[in-house]
Amino acid sequence: MYNLSGKTILVTGGTGSFGKKFIRKVLQSDVKKVIVFSRDELKQYEMAQEFTDSRMRFFIGDVRDRERLYRAFDGVDVVIHAAALKHVGACEYNPFEAVKTNIHGAQNIIEAAIDRGVERVIALSTDKAASPVNLYGATKLASDKLFVAANSYAGDKNTRFAVVRYGNVVGSRGSVVPFFKRIKETGVVPITDERMTRFWITLDKGVQFVLDNLERMHGGEIFVPKIPSMKVTDLAEAIAPECKMEIVGIRPGEKLHEAMITEDDARKTLEYDTYYVIQPEFPWWREDYSNGGKPLEDNFKYTSDTNTEWLTVDELRALVEEV
Repeated sequence: MYNLSGKTILVTGGTGSFGKKFIRKVLQSDVKKVIVFSRDELKQYEMAQEFTDSRMRFFIGDVRDRERLYRAFDGVDVVIHAAALKHVGACEYNPFEAVKTNIHGAQNIIEAAIDRGVERVIALSTDKAASPVNLYGATKLASDKLFVAANSYAGDKNTRFAVVRYGNVVGSRGSVVPFFKRIKETGVVPITDERMTRFWITLDKGVQFVLDNLERMHGGEIFVPKIPSMKVTDLAEAIAPECKMEIVGIRPGEKLHEAMITEDDARKTLEYDTYYVIQPEFPWWREDYSNGGKPLEDNFKYTSDTNTEWLTVDELRALVEEV
């Protein structure tokens, strides 16, 4: 794991599900300071009651506000960018708000990190950024492109940027798990399409993957973990076996199946035992992952319906019970 000893870490969107889990893990190390940067003072107040470590700091601000980021990044060594507007329906209904947070906010992070001398930045992405069909995915694709290109934009500065892309997180705020748990009291669970599949990852594994890639990154990579898929009908069966499933139709901006590596991205992707690396197309890039990395076959794609690893109903039930 990247040596965090004596480092100051800032997490944008730090009051969210990922932020809390990540910070709890980081505080187990000899980190100097952890800064939560977010715009909701109530969530920060509540988090401060839970996280009483003297190394914690809370900074109210919005990634849309570049000047505030410049102040927040002063003396920061590592930035984990987890802030985003990510609810698909809300982004479809408020499109330019998503653009301002997910795209303009990404560029503000980049500018502030370079000018303040931040060493490493990892931005969290989503499977919806691969071949996007909704605005949320499109804004995150643009964000990914910005963070990859930022390594050239930084010039001779030492700041390096990378992206971590993974699928649905078990039990995160706004996910289908708490929704199914709540709705099952009615005796009916709505299913958009019985064929639907999704990638699935736990918060613990998502956090560890980010920490692992803080050490691996050279700058410009998109890291993709190998994670299992699940059928939405199996998830409903795991959470509410006694309920009737009602097919309600796919909502605006939804896919039947998600992708994390497209056929076009696969041409520049290396495979490792537990993850993939989508390499940047920089003139100066020299692949330095020769210890075990191998190119992918022609026409390869990493999608939730063609995945080789699947969660059973019992495995899903065990995961859900831990949430």
